[in-house]
Amino acid sequence: MFATTRPDVPERAPGAAAATPPTPGRRVTDAPTRAFHWLFALSFVGAYLTADGERWRLVHVVLGYTMAGLLGWRVLYGLVGPRHVRLAALARKLAAAPGWARATLQALRTGDWNALAGAGRQGQNLALAGVIAALLLAVPPLVASGVATFHDWGGEWLEEVHEFFGNGMLALVLAHLGLLAALSVWRRQNLARPMLTGRTPGRGPDLVTRNHGALALLLVLAVLAYWAWEWSNAPTRTAPGGTATSGWTLAAPGASAKGRHHDDEDEDD
Repeated sequence: MFATTRPDVPERAPGAAAATPPTPGRRVTDAPTRAFHWLFALSFVGAYLTADGERWRLVHVVLGYTMAGLLGWRVLYGLVGPRHVRLAALARKLAAAPGWARATLQALRTGDWNALAGAGRQGQNLALAGVIAALLLAVPPLVASGVATFHDWGGEWLEEVHEFFGNGMLALVLAHLGLLAALSVWRRQNLARPMLTGRTPGRGPDLVTRNHGALALLLVLAVLAYWAWEWSNAPTRTAPGGTATSGWTLAAPGASAKGRHHDDEDEDD
C-alpha cells in the first residue's frame, strides 16, 4: 500500500498533538464594572487604613467622598446601562430568595438530593448577590455619618456611629472575600477572575457583547481628576518645626478638624 498525503496540509510528526488555538473564554464582565469594582475597593481600603489619627484625616475624607461618587455612578449605570449591569437583575436574584427557601425545605422533606443540589448552587449565588447588595446599601450611612463627624454636627456619638458602619463595611468585605474563596475552592473555578480579565473559562457566546473600554477610562480619569482637584485645593499648614506643608497629610498639633478641608481660613500659630 502507498501512503497518500495532501500537498496543502503540512505533515505532523508522529505522536504530536493537533495544535488548537487557545480560547480566551467568555466575556462576562465589562470594563466599566471592573473599573468601578477596583476603584471602590481601593477607596474603602485606603479610607479604613486612614481612619485613625489626624495626619491622614484629609485622605480619609477624600476617599469617603470618592466612595459616594462611585456609588452614585454605579446606581446611574445600573439604571441606564446595558442589561447585564442593571440593578434590576440584582433585585430579581434577591427576589428569588423566598422561592429558594421553600424549594430547599421541600427537597429536605422529600429527600430529593438532585433538587437539593440545585438549590444549593442557587443558594450560593443568592449569598453572593446578598453581600453585594449589602455593600452598596452600607455606603450611604457610612458616608453620611462620616460627613457629619467631619463637620462636628452631632458630637462624639456620631464618631461611634461612623465607626460602627465602618466596621460593618469591613465585615461585609471580608464576608465577600471569604465567600468568593470558599466557592472558588468548592467549584474548582476562580470566581475572582472575571473582575480581573472580564472573562471566565469555557466555550459559548459572550454574555457581555461590548466591553465599553472608553467608558471605563472616563471613570478612572474622573476619579483621578477629582483627587488632583482636592490635592490642589488642600490648605497649607505649619508642621512641627515651622515647616510649611501642603496636600492631604497636614494635620498640625492642635489644628481643628472642623469645617470643609479646602476652606481658605487663616489659622493662628
